[in-house]
Amino acid sequence: MHLRTRRETQRLGKAIGAKLRAGDLVVLSGDLGAGKTFLTRAIARELGVAESVRVTSPTFTLVQEYDTPRGTLLHADLHRLLGKNLRAEVERLGLRERRAEGCILIVEWGEGAMEGLGGEPELVVKMAVAKIGREAALSGSRAREIAIR
Repeated sequence: MHLRTRRETQRLGKAIGAKLRAGDLVVLSGDLGAGKTFLTRAIARELGVAESVRVTSPTFTLVQEYDTPRGTLLHADLHRLLGKNLRAEVERLGLRERRAEGCILIVEWGEGAMEGLGGEPELVVKMAVAKIGREAALSGSRAREIAIR
């Protein structure tokens, strides 16, 4: 789908956030600057993370945690772990266990870490920069549930 404006990306994030349930895994992929963190911010707002709470890229912290009315949201960025022993590093973060406890996981650069994240994601969003705006392709068992209004 073509996302011409930031507002359309926010609408996609709201649509995704409206469908997420405890224990869901969303994997975001795409080059640097493709809008993964911006989309995550929109998802977090839909889940109830207050506007006063900064939702930023966890590139250096690896994982950021947010309390929402629907449970804990974990936003992870595995980019710095690529090329290392990804499986062991992801296991060390305990994301599979937190997902099993009911946390919602949004993971950037998580394509090669499914086992450490507790299995297949409910949703994969592949993002790319377009001439105008962004392109987003959704897949996974819950992709058909997502509709932008």
